Amino acid sequence: MNLQSWVASLANSQSPQAALFFMAMSESIFFPVPPDILLILMCIMNPKLGFLYAIICTIASTFGGVIGYGLGYKFGRPLIYRFISKEKFINIENLFEKYGVLAVGIAGFTPIPYKIFTISSGIFELSIPKFTIISFFTRGARFFIVATVIYFFGEQAKDMLMNNFNLFTMILGVVLILSFFLIHLWNRKKKSNETIYNPEEN
Repeated sequence: MNLQSWVASLANSQSPQAALFFMAMSESIFFPVPPDILLILMCIMNPKLGFLYAIICTIASTFGGVIGYGLGYKFGRPLIYRFISKEKFINIENLFEKYGVLAVGIAGFTPIPYKIFTISSGIFELSIPKFTIISFFTRGARFFIVATVIYFFGEQAKDMLMNNFNLFTMILGVVLILSFFLIHLWNRKKKSNETIYNPEEN
């Protein structure tokens, strides 16, 4: 049985919502298959419940992310080296040094395995409230975009999403990074203007 057939069997099981919750949660910790595939199939089968499925994915993925954070915090680098090499982890570390908790948001949208960033967040001891909030909103945005596309385009969206899934998520990731960059520039410009004009000095 290939991957798509296995996921399709979960969508047609007696408890597809439970399967979706477990897949979304475990993908944030160790599971290699993204929940989007099952989400797409379930949304196609019942578009009216698509947004409910997106909520399930969001909550489960965030919950799994917190577990991954805890595992990274407790077991540290030896755990992450089970998933990636030391050389690749250095690149992840550079992302965290540059973007901080926003690196988690970037991973929430892109094809980069999310578990790598949840475990790394625990290793680097990021703020757990910030980690949870940004995980919830970025993962939620990703899943709700999938549900929305299928809700409006139905079966036509299935092949587009399934065949171009990595491209789809990479585009979302680029949009997210550009958004963060523009916000960062705006905040810098705002602080610069406040420094130039300080009423207390008048």
